[in-house]
Amino acid sequence: MRAQRGVVLIVSLVFLLMLTLLATSSMQNATLQEKVAGSLRLNVASFQSAEAILRIAEATVTRPGFEREQCSTAASCLPPPEALTLVSGGSAGGSGIEWVAANGGFYGIQHLGKTDTPAGVAPGEGPWTLYRVTAVGLQGSSRTVLESVHTEQRRIMWRQRR
Repeated sequence: MRAQRGVVLIVSLVFLLMLTLLATSSMQNATLQEKVAGSLRLNVASFQSAEAILRIAEATVTRPGFEREQCSTAASCLPPPEALTLVSGGSAGGSGIEWVAANGGFYGIQHLGKTDTPAGVAPGEGPWTLYRVTAVGLQGSSRTVLESVHTEQRRIMWRQRR
């Protein structure tokens, strides 16, 4: 009879150990899911911020009388590399763009030149002035960079940079 009491104790301890391992695993899984959900929330918020800033910048481009000086070299017309690292508005980076602070990020506008036939526009309506609008949305540790090519009237192209 005493030998059986010892076995019951050992079996109880094994079950308790298994329940402890199961609880620890469940807590780690819940913590991981919470981190993923928080990261996803920040990504979505930075994307929405960048999209809102892009719309503000595009509205600036379509304003009557809006002008920017054209890029002086082909290299200065490239997408601005500092958009992937910059943390505030102002003049920074080698592109020469003046970054304008907006709620949740900033934007920059480049005058790319003129064309007679931009994508999606019927020939003969131009010439059209092309602008690249780069918007950066920042939320926590998340950054979203959106770019559009725009005429004085409408968006021609849109992309997300990574």
